[in-house]
Amino acid sequence: MSKIDRCKLYVITGETYHPNRGLLEVMESAILGGADLVQLRDKDAPARELLEKARALRELTRRYGVPLIVNDHPEVALAADADGVHLGQEDAPIAAARELLGPDRLIGISTHSIEQARAAERAGADYIGVGPVFPTATKPGRTAVTTSFVAEAAAEIRIPFFAIGGIHPGNAAEVLAAGAKRLCAVSAVVGNPDPGAVCREMRSLIERSERAASPEDAAVRERAKEVTVNGVLRTTEAGTLLELAAEFGLADKNAVAEHNGEVARKAYWPFLPLKDGDRIEFVHFVGGG
Repeated sequence: MSKIDRCKLYVITGETYHPNRGLLEVMESAILGGADLVQLRDKDAPARELLEKARALRELTRRYGVPLIVNDHPEVALAADADGVHLGQEDAPIAAARELLGPDRLIGISTHSIEQARAAERAGADYIGVGPVFPTATKPGRTAVTTSFVAEAAAEIRIPFFAIGGIHPGNAAEVLAAGAKRLCAVSAVVGNPDPGAVCREMRSLIERSERAASPEDAAVRERAKEVTVNGVLRTTEAGTLLELAAEFGLADKNAVAEHNGEVARKAYWPFLPLKDGDRIEFVHFVGGG
């Protein structure tokens, strides 16, 4: 398994989102929270300043055993001894970057359609970004590709891909349910006062999605079961808390749930399997009250 195969949560720098905190402080918090791939992205920094940042991040990421990617600039990635470069569709071709960086460094590229994803795979990219899934300030003017492109990539693309663009703990479950196994975030992490906490929550969602896809959990979901809902015993074939909520017309409503005595955040509903004997309490808020 290559180092990119092992990565699940990709965090990209965005210093405009944390003007009162240092770059290394924010990225260390993200790494401690579970970010296992880091990208230096700074469209405005002069080359010398970008290299200084890359070298500082290289020292930090090496300390934690996390790969470092440099956005746009293969020569900076090489000079800083980074693990690779991330290219845009308008940047240098993958072949040119490969010639400079050699066979061992990673090359990723942003893709905005299944055609671009196929081309990147054919050209030898090690991974791709799929997005922006949702509208995002980091890609102004770029039309969101929605989760439909995520589903296309999951069905067809064989190299690792990271869903990116407007993803945060509140909508990550939707992206994972569409077939993503890896997530990438910028503002949701680095713009938060506690980047580590956001990373922990997103890692938890990824791990829950992985467990939900396991054969053992699939077998549990397929069996009919008896659960108690708001004090009433009910037989259901719902496999997850989200599916049970849908039976009550609450999947897209302003509702909260308690699962066996513990509050279950709505972001976790798609991945929370139901089992015989579970006790569920739903509360539906109407009109804000």
